[in-house]
Amino acid sequence: MFEGYNKVQQAVLETTLGILIEKDLQATSMALIAKQSGVSTGNIYHYFGSKEAIINELYKAIVRFNGEFVLKGFYDTNDFRQRFERVWDNYVRLSLEYSQGFRFLEQYSFSPYIYPESKEEAYAGGWCGPMNKLYAEAIDRGLFVKENPAALVQMHTGSFVYLIKGHLQGRFQLTEEMAWTAIRACWNSICSEKTATPDPS
Repeated sequence: MFEGYNKVQQAVLETTLGILIEKDLQATSMALIAKQSGVSTGNIYHYFGSKEAIINELYKAIVRFNGEFVLKGFYDTNDFRQRFERVWDNYVRLSLEYSQGFRFLEQYSFSPYIYPESKEEAYAGGWCGPMNKLYAEAIDRGLFVKENPAALVQMHTGSFVYLIKGHLQGRFQLTEEMAWTAIRACWNSICSEKTATPDPS
């Protein structure tokens, strides 16, 4: 997740992520990050000017990684349904395999500690932008209902987020079959009447 950073930066980012999952932001101090990462406070300040800077870099790094993961295979086909299914399948797998990153984004995406420019940079480099374009094109072609594409993407994201949260909290097991049921349900939920299709399986 942090392969593009040097060893010191990786240690700081990985340690901060782990601490934030266990503690809240106020309890996450530079001294604690230094102690658990094995990086001196002075060295941390050499790369990150403040705790807020670490949080923002962590946010951008996770979103970039998520974007690369979720968009794997997205551009390999022009088929709308295949692209749609590929992204949401990737999103579920990403969230389960890298649950710390999932938890961090869910907790801090709307935090005032995340600078507006960080959110804009992350949005441009993540997967939401390409999915918004896919939905918009599907609407233009009459495949999806006429609605705000960004709102539709967020509606579907929310559905998967709560499924993943339920799994991570031990309420139920999110099986591959259940995930694909959700993916097909999301597709059918916004299809125009002419393009709604039965379960392909």
